Amino acid sequence: MSTPIADTHCSVTCFDDCSIPPSKSKRPISDEPIAHMGKIVLYKRGAEIFGQGQPAQYLYRVLTGAVRTLWISNSGRRQICEFYLPGDYFGLEVDNDRALSAYAISDTQIRVIGLQTIAKLTGRRKDITQQLLRIKSQQIGRLQDQVLLLNKTAEARIAWLLLRVASRNGTAKLLTLPMPRQDIAEHLSLTADSARCRPAFRDDLAHHSDLKSPTHSEMMSPTIPG
Repeated sequence: MSTPIADTHCSVTCFDDCSIPPSKSKRPISDEPIAHMGKIVLYKRGAEIFGQGQPAQYLYRVLTGAVRTLWISNSGRRQICEFYLPGDYFGLEVDNDRALSAYAISDTQIRVIGLQTIAKLTGRRKDITQQLLRIKSQQIGRLQDQVLLLNKTAEARIAWLLLRVASRNGTAKLLTLPMPRQDIAEHLSLTADSARCRPAFRDDLAHHSDLKSPTHSEMMSPTIPG
C-alpha cells in the first residue's frame, strides 16, 4: 500500500510506489516504459501542477481525473490550450522553461517523471527514446487538429471534442465531460452559449465520426458541467 510522503511546502500528495523498469527482464519490455517511472502525485481540484515560465523539470502522465493547460498573455488574457485525460502525457517542452501553466480540473492522480532521469536513460534504452518520439508526435497531432478546427463551425468543434472524450469512455453509454462549459468555450474559441449541447450535435457527431456502433449513437446527449 502506498504511503504519502509528507511535504509541508507542497500542496499535493506524493506516493512512494514509483519504480524504473529494468532494461533486462524475463518479461517483454512494455511499449510504454515511461508509464512505470517516477512518482504518483495527487493534485486537488484547481491545484497548479506547473506555472508558465517555471523550469521544465518533469514529464507528466494523467492516471485519473483531468488537466487543463493554459497560456496567459502580458495583458492578462487567458487561452486554454489543451485538456489532458487519463493516459495522456504532457509537459514535454521544446525549451528549458514552461510555455504554459497546468492545473487539475478535478482531483487528479498524475505520474510525475523527472526529465533528467529520462535523459540519462535515452542513450541506453531504445524503447524510451521511441516512446518520447510517440509522445511528441501526439502533441503535434493535437496541434494540427486545433489548427484545422479554426475553419469549422461551433458544432463541428464541439463534436470533435466530444468524440475525443468518447474514445476514452470505453463502452459507457453516458458521456460526462470533466471540464466546465466555460473551459470548453475558451479552448475552442467559442462563447459559453455556443458551447451548449443542441440536438444538431447528433447529426454533426455522426458526420464527423467513423464510430458506427450503437453504443456511440446512444452517447449523443453528453453531460457538460455548467
